[in-house]
Amino acid sequence: MTTQDGPDREQVRAWVERVAMFVSEEWGLAPIAGRVLGWLMACDPPAQTAGDIAGAIGASRASLTTNMHLLTSVRLVRRFRRPGERNVYYQIEDDAWSKVIRQKLAAFTAFDELVAEGLKLGWADETKAQRIRSARSSLAALTEALGDQATAQHG
Repeated sequence: MTTQDGPDREQVRAWVERVAMFVSEEWGLAPIAGRVLGWLMACDPPAQTAGDIAGAIGASRASLTTNMHLLTSVRLVRRFRRPGERNVYYQIEDDAWSKVIRQKLAAFTAFDELVAEGLKLGWADETKAQRIRSARSSLAALTEALGDQATAQHG
């Protein structure tokens, strides 16, 4: 049930948990990293202390510290202090998701180059060459679909 101010805390916690499972299953990160990302997308105020985050997602400070270091090092989350305050705050980066997308696209591009090298090896067995060509076709289809999406959004 939602209120005038938005979803209740239990709905948010359930959604944060779904984000955690997605991040764990799809990106191979610890579920706590996903909980942090989910919480920082939904919390108010958007800047939170480690204590705020730990309390909200039910994490120990030790595991939170490790995951915050990871998330700040890959620049999905930023760490900062407010002038005159001792507290350290964390906030999801404004361009966090475009960074994730750019990283994934760069990985696909690098893999396509690797697959292209595989095709140049001179396969005598057409079945093996076809499996490699299939990878290139799939990558080309992804590139085309992404191009079509970009054109549709900006056109």
